[in-house]
Amino acid sequence: MIVHFDALPHDARVWIYQSNREFTDVEVTQIASKIEEFMATWKRHGDDLKTSYVIKYNQFIVLGVDESFNNVSGCSIDSSVHFMQQLEKEYGIDVTNKMNTAFKVGGNINIVSLSDFQKYVKEGKITSDTTVFNNMVQSKVDFDSKWEVSATESWHKRFFGTVIS
Repeated sequence: MIVHFDALPHDARVWIYQSNREFTDVEVTQIASKIEEFMATWKRHGDDLKTSYVIKYNQFIVLGVDESFNNVSGCSIDSSVHFMQQLEKEYGIDVTNKMNTAFKVGGNINIVSLSDFQKYVKEGKITSDTTVFNNMVQSKVDFDSKWEVSATESWHKRFFGTVIS
């Protein structure tokens, strides 16, 4: 069962998939349709899941499940990963590479490798005040409040240990 993303409870579980590139408006429409088709059949051992999704900045796909309705299982999580891998093949995108890091400068979202992120910190191109995307958040409340934050409010802060005075 698909619900509006805002209708998910605060403790709903979320998974964030960050694309290595921005989707076109046509791709957003197509991807949204495919996500809805997937979610209409997404189950946990035959039981319905209360699900939702949102596509942010034409670059991030966020899947959510209300686990107070039914918990997700390893098999249902695996099926969502396989679905995302199908999107990767179909659209020539990379959404499962957890070594890519996203940050925002002005209105532009930049995706770089983790090693390049560290290099940019050392060079001062990324500062502790740079907005980053903490794709490790696991609940809707954390997505709403701790996903798009300054680097010092995220796991990214570890790269500033010797840079911040």
